Amino acid sequence: MTLATRLDGLAALRPLLGELGDAKRVRVASAPGSLAEQAFARAWARLVEGEDAEAVALSETAAAVARARLAGIDAEVLRDAGLSDREASGVLLRGFDEVAGVLDADLADRLRTALPLVRAAPAAPELAALLNRQPRAGATCPGLPRIMVEPPESHGDHCLTVAVYGALLAPLVGADPVVPFLVGLAHHLHNAALPDAGFAGEVLLGEHLPRVMAVLEARELAALPPRLADRLREVLPLRDDAEAPASQAFHAADVLDRVLQVHHHARAAAFTASQALDDLQLVHEGPVQSFHASVLSCAGL
Repeated sequence: MTLATRLDGLAALRPLLGELGDAKRVRVASAPGSLAEQAFARAWARLVEGEDAEAVALSETAAAVARARLAGIDAEVLRDAGLSDREASGVLLRGFDEVAGVLDADLADRLRTALPLVRAAPAAPELAALLNRQPRAGATCPGLPRIMVEPPESHGDHCLTVAVYGALLAPLVGADPVVPFLVGLAHHLHNAALPDAGFAGEVLLGEHLPRVMAVLEARELAALPPRLADRLREVLPLRDDAEAPASQAFHAADVLDRVLQVHHHARAAAFTASQALDDLQLVHEGPVQSFHASVLSCAGL
């Protein structure tokens, strides 16, 4: 079976991937950073605490799917608002089910089961905080000025999104979802210390790039609990090619996130008021819709 045949389901999955990527741009009042950054820090905290990698990967991926429509409404918010654990889980599962129809059926079942396992964790390791503060360079090319986009995503945004995409894409290439999740989460460890100058900067680093990346990554791995560090050392070489199924899931996730991010900025730059008013029905149906329409008409809007 060719790779193109195995990726037949990708087109159907892509709109959901775009929605999941929007967690980079959604924030809540109760915590700093985007929802993706919060999930990135929580996933690292859970792994460092010693929680099973499969439970972390599946539950955080399930939570990301539920966030597509529920945004920052999570179990903690719902419990604080008076819902029981069972009621909160019911809401989260409704959000999950609303968009999960395009997922591989077996994976969707595993994710549904894991969704209630998402939980608050102790403080994340410093590397997660650093990657959440470290901006991504965006699109750069040797010899050309950088294209500046605002606001830039962080490495935490990118790594969490690639981890989730990798888990969701895994069934298409016959991979277990846990491995591409871990590779996605950890594939930019060196950027905890190395500011991102993009491909243009990598070209200028030249022959020094592999050593710089290796030294900085080894430093971050050495600071982790030995068992977790050993697991990451085992899976991170999958970045080096796209031969193994887990490698293919990771690299597909990585390139899709990079390109979908560029598409987001292109859409944002081209956004018009008529899209909000007409296509998205900003002045939506309701008891005061006619009054709102009159106000806008009188204001010349």
